[in-house]
Order: sequence, then structure tokens, then C-alpha cells
Amino acid sequence: MRPLVRTAALNGYVELSRSLGVDPHAQMKRVDLDTADLAVQDRWISGTAAVRLLELSAAASHHDDFGLRMAELRRFSNLGPLSLVVREEPDVRSALGLLLRHEHMYNELLHARLSERNGLATLKVDLRLGDSMPARQATELAVGAFTRILRGFLDPRWHPLSVWFTHRAPADPGRHRRLFGPGLEFDREFNGMVFYADDLDAPNAMADPHLRNYARQYFDAIAASPRDTSVVDRVRELIEALLPTGRCSIEQVARSLGVDRRTVHRHLAHSGETFSSLLNATRLRLAEQVVASPRRSLTEISGLLGFSSLSAFSRWFREQLGCSPREWRKEKSQEQDPGRG
Repeated sequence: MRPLVRTAALNGYVELSRSLGVDPHAQMKRVDLDTADLAVQDRWISGTAAVRLLELSAAASHHDDFGLRMAELRRFSNLGPLSLVVREEPDVRSALGLLLRHEHMYNELLHARLSERNGLATLKVDLRLGDSMPARQATELAVGAFTRILRGFLDPRWHPLSVWFTHRAPADPGRHRRLFGPGLEFDREFNGMVFYADDLDAPNAMADPHLRNYARQYFDAIAASPRDTSVVDRVRELIEALLPTGRCSIEQVARSLGVDRRTVHRHLAHSGETFSSLLNATRLRLAEQVVASPRRSLTEISGLLGFSSLSAFSRWFREQLGCSPREWRKEKSQEQDPGRG
């Protein structure tokens, strides 16, 4: 199965695209994603689709520094729950080490490794795509994001000694040099950066020693139950992401996972599931959450759950729960406010 990334990896994509005259909806549709996917940062989407999206958007905008522009929008919060712990690590070495050990918690594509020799630290960054495909923008985004993270720990004016990329130089490297400094080189042997190893021993000015134990306890509880990347979980997450787009099908899910539909059926069967059972269970869970709230119309909810019409949604809802959506909403409203009737 192809790796997934958190939707937070595309933080700021919609706004950046629009600022450069690119239609984000159209570009995301080309890679079978939807801007609605980005509403929840902890949702997982196809990593290869995200990589292709950045390449297409760079071409459409005529800005070959698109990935770097995305990097400039990065925040610690994009790391998800891991960011809460990283902020409280006592020094740069422990904070960076935590990021590298648990990178699977925010990006399954990313493979970064740190080495030290002769007073220098080398951080190499690879993207494990599985297929041979252009990944210039995603690579520059990843290296740029690490640069901004280190700068946040060290100094706003900090630059690595050198930053290398395996791809060729852009037509205008101005933004690259502003972010990475004068030691920027292209057509080199790896993607990554070199900096003084002493920088790793710098204290983390953001850390609060009194909060570190609490942050660690919280993180240990998460790390003790690592994210299950089984096919069932991936299919379930993709169903939830695809339902509002009206394109939730076994074919679409298989395409996002980089396999054919038979492979998806086979993996689900091993777990005692079918695509239909997961689709139905996901719809039911979401329906129970949103129908009770009066903030959305039932017509809108039917679309969010992937139904072609309100009548089709109502029939399905009655089959599942024994009453109409309107009756369910009224009952839940009365449960929350017994004085109403």
C-alpha cells in the first residue's frame, strides 16, 4: 500500500494557490482529492496524491518555488499531537530526535536521518514514494520545514552551513537563498542540510521544565498504541474523506491506495470486512453525529454522507435506525432539553 500523509501537510495550500492565481479545487480534483479533505488536520490522505498536487500546482502557477512557499506557512501545530511534546524538550537534539523517531505519526512518506561527524551534523531527507515520479516541490517543502523548525529553536536568523538538493537549480533561486542561506547547492548527492553539531546542544527556549513530564506522559499514552496502518483503517479513513465529494467508491479508494479493487477486497476479507460494510458503518457513525445538530439541513447532510438525494438518505436512515432523520433530530433535541416538547 502506498504511504499516507496527514492533511496538515497541505496546510495553507488553498490560500497560497489562490494568491498565485491557481484554482485549488481544480488542482485537487486532478489528483482525486478535495478541498473538503483539508478541513480536518488529522485526516490521512494519499501521499503520492499530495506530491503530485504540489508538482501540478507549481506548473500551473509558474512558480517553481511553490514547495518553499508552502514551507513558509509551516507551524509546529502541523505536526499534530507530537508538537506538544517537541515544544517541551530541553534541547534541540532531543526535540529533533523525537521528530525523526516518530515521523510516521505525521507523514508516512518522509524518511529523515541525522548523523554527526567531525563537529558537523548532517540531516538527510528522503521521500519514499514507491514509484518514480517528480517530487521536487515536496522535497523542498520537507527540507524547508526542517529548516524553519530548527530556526524556531535556535535563532530567526539561523542558516545551515549548506543545503543540498539532488535536482537542478530553479530559474530564480532567490527565495531558496533567503530561506536556506548562501550554502545552497543543486545537482548534489542527497537532499538535506549540514550544520554545526553544537547547534544540537542549544537549549530549547520554548521549553517549560514543569510541563515536560505532563507532555511526555500524554505522548507516551499515544505512542504506546501506535497508529494502526492496516488496510481496514486506511479504507475507513479514505471513505470518510471521500464521502462529501460524491466520489466514494471502491475504485476511488483503490486508486488512492495505489492498488486495484481486488487487492482491497482481499485485504478487507482477511479482516472479516467488506467495502460495503465499512461504507455503511462509517455513514452510520457520521450520521449519528451530524443529524442531531440543527446547524445543518438534512439536504446538506445527505450530500456530506454521499447520497444522491435527500429521499435516498432518508430511506437508508430509516432502515438503519428505525425512524426518519427528522424524527431522530427531534428526539435528540428533546433529550438535550427535556423542557421542550
